[in-house]
Amino acid sequence: MASEHLGDRLARLRRLAGLTQEGLAERSGVSVDVIRKLEQHRKHSARLPTLHALAKGLGVELTALLGDPPGVPSSGDADPPRLVAVRRAIMPPLFAPPDEPSAPERLSLPLLRAELADAWTLYHAADFARLMDLLPGILADARLLAAAGTGQQRAAGQAGLGKALQLAGHLAIRLGKTDLALSALERAHAAATQSSDPLLAPMVVNSVAWAYQRQARLDDARNLAVHAADGVARERPGTAEAVRVWGGLLMSAATSYARSDDYETANDLMVEAERAAGHLSALPPPEDGRLVSVFSRSSVRIERVRLAVQHERPEEALALAKGMRLSRDTPPSWRTWLLLDLARAHTDLGDAAGAVRRLERLRRVAPGWMRHHTLAVAIVSDLWNGPSRPPGLRRLAERLGVASGAGA
Repeated sequence: MASEHLGDRLARLRRLAGLTQEGLAERSGVSVDVIRKLEQHRKHSARLPTLHALAKGLGVELTALLGDPPGVPSSGDADPPRLVAVRRAIMPPLFAPPDEPSAPERLSLPLLRAELADAWTLYHAADFARLMDLLPGILADARLLAAAGTGQQRAAGQAGLGKALQLAGHLAIRLGKTDLALSALERAHAAATQSSDPLLAPMVVNSVAWAYQRQARLDDARNLAVHAADGVARERPGTAEAVRVWGGLLMSAATSYARSDDYETANDLMVEAERAAGHLSALPPPEDGRLVSVFSRSSVRIERVRLAVQHERPEEALALAKGMRLSRDTPPSWRTWLLLDLARAHTDLGDAAGAVRRLERLRRVAPGWMRHHTLAVAIVSDLWNGPSRPPGLRRLAERLGVASGAGA
């Protein structure tokens, strides 16, 4: 069944806030006409800056307005056992002995780093169920290594613990648990400051900025990212790891500017980031890039496409994507986002057939991810209510609960 329509969610949150459509328009700066069209299902989606403004006017997190993140349908029930185990691993019971490591005879820093790299790969593949099974054990192992051995060994263990807690924070954001994410990231930053990795703290800061974006705290997110990027540029220049961390922070700042409706500043920052990414090929690569910020010419271009789509510049988005060759290390989650954004661009241009082609490819690449993504549902709803229904659209509409009945 399709996710709750954006307009229904908006109307429900507006009534809970005790606001009329006119009152919400005044508080958010969004026109009454846009609010009315969304609530009447005459619009199925809105620009991201508009959604941020509505969330601010309603006094809610952006996630409350967007609905569930990819692949995490909410039933309103208590947290499932897997998530309870992750929560307990992030915040162990007070006044209790620590958990035993999963395999103490095998425990070592190289093994922990390998486990972390594999776990981050699961995250980027959106295999959240498997990740929830593994993460508590990884966190227990990391805590033991962070407390054992010489000072240098403990510092290396703290780096592993910080990276594990950062991953826990990312997972919590994807599960719609932003407060849990910030608890994990606060602990990750504390571990990072005691670790042997000088770039881990700014990487965690970037994750915090993302959590703040989800809470519509755009000024806080932007200021954090800019400050951390300045610190990396000043203190850790010259290595591929530093360039990737700095570039990731610059992209984060650009996203905050874009969501504050300052597209020009955001685009300037993205162009600067893309220029820096072009220098990575001349630098020795990281030992394991899966443990460093996602930053490459591909990731920057994907984000530029996303920002153009979100600001209703579909021609610009398609021009940016034309001839794009994705690097081999581009995570699956980024590839799926690109396909979804390109489907949105084709839809905005009235090219229903082009949009369906992108969505069909997305369905083949990540069927579970697509099924619960609110933007995928919005795009298919727009296409279904449009003037033409190209081959393949009915199958997508039925799969996402937008239409019922048989047909091809």
